[in-house]
This record gives sequence, C-alpha cells and structure tokens, in this order.
Amino acid sequence: MTVHPTALVDPSAQLAEGVEIGPYAIIGSRVSLAEGCRVFAHAVLEQDIVAGPGNTFGYGAIIGAPPQDLSFRPNDPARVVIGTGNTFREYTTIHRGMGEGTILGDNNFLMAGAHLAHNVRLGNNILIANNCLLGGHVQVGDRAFLGGGSVYHQFTRIGRLVITQGQGGYGKDIPPFCMAAGINRIAGLNVIGLRRAGFTPAQRAEISAAFSLLYRRGLNVTQALEAASGISTPLAREFFDFVAASTKRGICRLEKRFHNLASD
Repeated sequence: MTVHPTALVDPSAQLAEGVEIGPYAIIGSRVSLAEGCRVFAHAVLEQDIVAGPGNTFGYGAIIGAPPQDLSFRPNDPARVVIGTGNTFREYTTIHRGMGEGTILGDNNFLMAGAHLAHNVRLGNNILIANNCLLGGHVQVGDRAFLGGGSVYHQFTRIGRLVITQGQGGYGKDIPPFCMAAGINRIAGLNVIGLRRAGFTPAQRAEISAAFSLLYRRGLNVTQALEAASGISTPLAREFFDFVAASTKRGICRLEKRFHNLASD
C-alpha cells in the first residue's frame, strides 16, 4: 500500500495491499478499497464506498458525494458499490444511492466528465463516453456504449448491447441490441456491436425478426407484445421481456426515415 504524504485518509477507511493513493487525494469515512485500486491526484472518495479489486479513480474524480435528492437527509444511509476493474477518468462524478445504493458491475470505462446520479445501476463492460449525464435510478445493461454528451432522464432503462448517439437525449427506455439517436428515437439494430460480441448469423436473424415485429409491422407496443407471446427463443424473449417491463417510461420509437432500412 502506497499513500502519498499529502493525501488525507480517514481512520475508518480500509485499504488493502497494493492500493495506491496519489497526491492530495481524499479518502473519507467508511471507504473500502480492495487490492490493486489506484486513486490519482486530487480525487475524492467521500464516504460509504465499497470498491472491489483493480479499480482506477482518475484525477479529480469525485465518488460517493451525497445524492442530489431533496428528500435526502445527511444521516440517511446511502452508498456506492463498485465491482472489479472499472476505470473512472478525470472528473467523473458518482453519487451515493439510498437503499441498495448506486451499484456498478465489472470492467466499465467511464470517460472524463461522466456523471452517475444516485441509485444508478451499471452492468458489466459498459463504455460511457465523455460528459454523459445519467439521472437517478437509470439502469444500463451489459456492453452498452453511451455516446459523448448524451443525457438520460431518471428511471430510464438502457438494454444490453445498446449504442447511443452522442449529444442525444433519452427519457424513454431503449430496448436491447438497438441503436438510439436524437431525442428518444431508435435508428436500427446495433449490427456491428452484435457481430463484435460474437453473435452468430442465426442469432442476429432472431434479433432482427423481433425488432421487425416491434417496429416495422405497423403494430403498437401492446399488439406487438401479444403477437410475440408465443416466442420462446432466448434473444427474442429477452428483447420482448425488456419491452414488456417498460411500464414507467415507455420505449423509444423508430425514426421514420430508418423505417424501411434493412436491419442486417
């Protein structure tokens, strides 16, 4: 364990072997860092953070600040739980969440200036580009790619292997495997992402058929779900189960100019 002499470490913090704390960093109360975590200069890990092995906290990152929630009181329990091998680049900000907390999985990469509000949930292997803003209770599925400067309204859900356009705005759920663009619009399937993830032609065809049923048959969501009720193949079922669960915000709709483009 290496702690720079200018760093401030609260006595209640738990630092494992191999942890590195850089100049002028602040490690607050009830912060637990597992082996191999690195905290760069001027980063602040404020309080109530549990981080697994191999996480990197970049220059000026602020993790574990109080929720920006008017109902929150200073003594309310709130925390951040971080998995393994995540990277938080310069000036990333992540707020504590009430209840189960703000929860991040493994091997996520947050570029400079990204913000996660309270009670956000990230899966694994997600890339969040510079200056993305995620409101409270946003959920992001595995291997999603969020474009730079894009914003996400509270309680929005982003499915697995979604890719979103930079500077987009999303207040409705984005089903898995899709590309999203502009304001609450779907631009098609994330075909390149599916190929890179190793999906076979048969699997991509299954997803494409599900996408077409929802977006290209002229059905509303209720009708599409009824038509899909007998589908049991796993990827199509994942797609429609996500859509069926989108009761709070609804789903993004297909941009008309992309309506007749092939999915694959």
